Amino acid sequence: MGRAEARRARQGSARRAKRTEKKSGIRRLFTWKKILGAFLGVCLLGILGFVGLYLYVDVPTDGNADAKLQSNVYKYSDGKVMARVGRLNRENVALNRIPKDVQRSFVAAENKTFYQDSGVDLKGTLRGIFNTLRGQGKQGGSTITQQYVKNYYLSQEQTVSRKLQEIVISLKVDNKLGKDKILAGYINTSYYGRGAYGIQAAAQAYFRKDVEKLTVSEGAYLASLLQAPNQYDWTLASPAGKKRVQERWAYTLDNMVEMHWLSPQERAKQKFEIPKDPKPLPGLTGQSSYLVTEAKKELFAQGVDEKQFEAGGWTVTLGIDRKKQKDLEKAVQRKLSADLDPKTRKVDADAQLGATSVDPKTGHIVAMYGGAGYPKHYTNNATRADYQPASTFKPLILASAMENNAVTHNGVPITPNTVYDGHNRRPVVGGDIPFAPPNEDEAQYGNISVQTATNNSVNAVFAQMGADVGLKNVKETAVKLGMDGSRMDVKPAMTLGTMGASPLQMAGAYATLDNHGKKVTPTLVAEATHSVNGAEVKLPLKNPVGDQVLSRKTADTLTSVLMGVVNDGTASQAVKNTAYSAAGKTGTSDDNKSAWFVGYTPKLVTAVGMFGESPKGGVQVSLKGTGGGGRVNGGGYPARVWADYTEAALNGNPGPDFDLDATLGAGVPPTPTPTPSDTPSPSASPSEKPSKSPSPTPSKPSTPPSTPPSGRPSDDPSTPTGGTSSNPPNGGTQGGDAGGDTAGGTTDGTGGNKVNSVPGFN
Repeated sequence: MGRAEARRARQGSARRAKRTEKKSGIRRLFTWKKILGAFLGVCLLGILGFVGLYLYVDVPTDGNADAKLQSNVYKYSDGKVMARVGRLNRENVALNRIPKDVQRSFVAAENKTFYQDSGVDLKGTLRGIFNTLRGQGKQGGSTITQQYVKNYYLSQEQTVSRKLQEIVISLKVDNKLGKDKILAGYINTSYYGRGAYGIQAAAQAYFRKDVEKLTVSEGAYLASLLQAPNQYDWTLASPAGKKRVQERWAYTLDNMVEMHWLSPQERAKQKFEIPKDPKPLPGLTGQSSYLVTEAKKELFAQGVDEKQFEAGGWTVTLGIDRKKQKDLEKAVQRKLSADLDPKTRKVDADAQLGATSVDPKTGHIVAMYGGAGYPKHYTNNATRADYQPASTFKPLILASAMENNAVTHNGVPITPNTVYDGHNRRPVVGGDIPFAPPNEDEAQYGNISVQTATNNSVNAVFAQMGADVGLKNVKETAVKLGMDGSRMDVKPAMTLGTMGASPLQMAGAYATLDNHGKKVTPTLVAEATHSVNGAEVKLPLKNPVGDQVLSRKTADTLTSVLMGVVNDGTASQAVKNTAYSAAGKTGTSDDNKSAWFVGYTPKLVTAVGMFGESPKGGVQVSLKGTGGGGRVNGGGYPARVWADYTEAALNGNPGPDFDLDATLGAGVPPTPTPTPSDTPSPSASPSEKPSKSPSPTPSKPSTPPSTPPSGRPSDDPSTPTGGTSSNPPNGGTQGGDAGGDTAGGTTDGTGGNKVNSVPGFN
């Protein structure tokens, strides 16, 4: 071997040595022990990291804002939903309201191991994280607990950090809350399509029933929806979507059999229930717009926090009777709206009507009419108090007189039999401010009883009576009966009802009379419940029926007197021939801007007010000419609406007569033998109603009667009608036939459309 070959041999050996050296270095670096150690180190770091995360991440003290949002549900007295109001259509329900089979259908569909697992599906969660890292979005399994945590505590965003939070919170929630609360939370926070969040809203949206009435088949369908709400909505689904949801439904029921929650025999009986077509949510339209707004006012007045209430979750049951509500709306349509033609008569566009109907025994409002409804008319005509109640206030003056044992200016006790001077523009005696109001159409009455003055709404008599009783006493009585004292100036004109009042207030005052003097505060809300920590809590409500504010004798005597208005007075043509016992009072305000009838039977009190309001600016205007007639009086449209509604609301059943503890007034039959008079002043029937009576009678009897001449001011209610006279015919000149247009009637009762308005006429 030469030197050259030797050199090459040495170099080759050196290269081989280096290669050997390299290999042994790599082997030393990646030995199995080192690899295992590194793996364990990573695992340890992961565990330590997770422990740190577990310690760092707490269960939020409260859910996210959207998860807590619910709708407020308003129901009629029979439980039928009137309206659902809120940003989100959700009504949380306690788990015990959900049938057990329906609860189990959700577990069978979503998480069969729910009752055994610790709240987390590690395998499915890791798959979800891996898919998220790959940008494949929402994939991978989650337990019911994890889905509840995502719905209630977190958000729907797809990030690794959110997923890690979900794991930690789910473990803690599973340990803290327990399975029942988690299942209830999951079912209530999930989205089911059709804008429905939670199972109660879903039950209504798909099957139009409450959750308690769901079948296992319907529950399985709702549970199936959660996988793909819009694709599985039967109305929207494609043929493929319908097939998939049926497969999902069957899968759910089969799992229930596997879990021994459903027998094979029961499973075989199940049929796929086709959901009903979508229906708009009941909302604020028509009368419900007024009812919901008024119900909220009542709740806030009783201490409910407005912010808490608007967050939702309340179920408010009103006293509104669905049938009576429809009866009232139909009565307005038949007796008023059908006569109006705003395109032909501009004045007809000014006509507004409001009504409140109350059960006098419970105090609950059973029907309310507020106007055309949102958005046509936002002001609730049933609760507005900016129009004069006019002569519907007069009975309260007599009530105050009797409660205070008042006497006339010449010392005679004031009762229904007491005789007053009814001459037109007679100056009030004993008042601090000069006052001489005109009677309707300047009619002249001679000496007339209080009963007759009430029947014919004689201003001169009640102006004097107010002075005799004391205006402060009158106001005090009115406030006791529920009227707003802040709107009542203590001035002589108040005796003609010149303050502001609403149909709601007047219904309450007359309901107190009907309830024998026990205070009635008309109330819409019969029951209100809301969810607190998963439990339904009932709000304590004030009793609408309160203390005795008038003696029974006073209240019942007023009812007896007001029966005369219906039978022989200003409301007789509209109301007289009804089959039931009725009492009431008409009213027409200054310049004919309002017309009223407040009437009642033993079972029902209803106040109807008609108001002139310009569509432009809402200013008060006259009703004169509405419906093509003359003046609109309380005995016209308001009394007709009242009579039509009351007949329907009572189902044509006359019911009982008034149970009266009274010895005076038109409702009390005359006694056959005379008794000592309550008043020394004569009050014979002919002079009570100076008139063109067919046969003359003496102006004064030799002996004062102990009761009104015949229990009612007139034995002949069909006395001459129409025309004016300084001496009205017996009982006061009536104002023409129903719907007529006379120029000189002196009472409000019959025609309803007359001229020459004066405050407090009728």
